[in-house]
Amino acid sequence: MGIIHNREYLKQKRKDLRNNGTSAEATLWKFLQKSQLDGRKFRRQHSIGNYIVDFYCPAERLVVELDGQYHFEHDGEIRDEIRTKYLESLGIRIVRFENYEVFETVEEVLGKIKLSFRPPLPPPF
Repeated sequence: MGIIHNREYLKQKRKDLRNNGTSAEATLWKFLQKSQLDGRKFRRQHSIGNYIVDFYCPAERLVVELDGQYHFEHDGEIRDEIRTKYLESLGIRIVRFENYEVFETVEEVLGKIKLSFRPPLPPPF
């Protein structure tokens, strides 16, 4: 299958998105960076295949997406559906929030992200 994470040709685009992200992304990043959320490491503006996701937790195989107005337009919904199917085909789960939720209910957003974590494996015998 080759390299699917952080393909070189998307490097500048990822950097541009990190440097020019939305205020909702910047706010949520403050809570996700430096393994603050239950010790899980998140990456910001991480590419998987030909797509760049807002946040990715490799250990959980979990994508966190923040959706602005574009995502609720017809073309945006279709693109999101195709992208979601691709990511799910790789065994990656996606949790989505609207931008306003980060500002109005960030604790609920963080709680829902935690609920998306897989339960820990029992210790070996």
